[in-house]
Amino acid sequence: MGKHELQYLLVISSKRIVVAIDGPAGAGKSTIARRVAERLGYLYIDTGAMYRAVALWALRNGTALDDWHRLEQLALAADIQLAVASQRILLNGDDVTDAIREPELSEAASKVAAVPAVRRALVAKQQKFAEASNVVMEGRDVGTVIFPDARVKIFLDADPDVRATRRQQQLTEKGTASDLRQVRREMSVRDQRDRSRAEAPLLQAPDATYLDASSLDIHDVEEAVLRIVRERTSH
Repeated sequence: MGKHELQYLLVISSKRIVVAIDGPAGAGKSTIARRVAERLGYLYIDTGAMYRAVALWALRNGTALDDWHRLEQLALAADIQLAVASQRILLNGDDVTDAIREPELSEAASKVAAVPAVRRALVAKQQKFAEASNVVMEGRDVGTVIFPDARVKIFLDADPDVRATRRQQQLTEKGTASDLRQVRREMSVRDQRDRSRAEAPLLQAPDATYLDASSLDIHDVEEAVLRIVRERTSH
C-alpha cells in the first residue's frame, strides 16, 4: 500500500464506506474490485460468486433450476463465507472457489439470480457482510438494490466484443477450449436476461459514475476507480 492510500484510509477510517461496482459480464468487475479492495484495505465481496454457490448447490443435489421454491430454500440455508486473506469462497464449510468458476456455472447462476426470492435472500446476506467493515462489492445490482445509498457507485462497462474476447481468454487460461462467436452469443443472451429480469435488473444507478474500460488496461481502470473513490469520499 502506498503512502497516499495509507493517509487516505486514516482520514476515512471512522466512516463505513461501500464502493459499489456494477456492470455486465466480462467488463472486468471482479479483477478491478479485488485490486481496489486490496489497495484500500477493504473487504472484497463478489456477489456473483454467491449466486454461483447457490447454483452449484442446486446442481449437486439435483434441484431443477425452475423450482423457485426449492431454490429459495437453498439460498436461505446456504452458509456462504468469504475468506478475506485467501479470497476463497466457502459453501457450507466446503471450499468451492474453483468449482463455481466452471463454465457451466455461468448459465446456471444467471437463471438462479433471476429468481426474486433468491435475490432477496442473498441481498440480506450481502448487506450483513458490509455491516462491520468498509467494502468493495461488485455485481449487477449493488448500487441500485443492495446499497442504493452507497457513497461510491461505479458502472463498469466495455464493448461487447471486448468483453467476449476477455472471457474467451479467461477460459483459455483455465484450459477450456471455446469459440469466440459462441462466447459472444452466450454473453449476449446473459446480458439480455440480466437487463430484462423483473427483479433487480442490470441498470446503471442514476448517481453512478460510468466507466468504459474498452480501451484501458487493468492498471488504468484501477487508477480510474481509485480516483472516483477519492472524489466521492474526500468531502
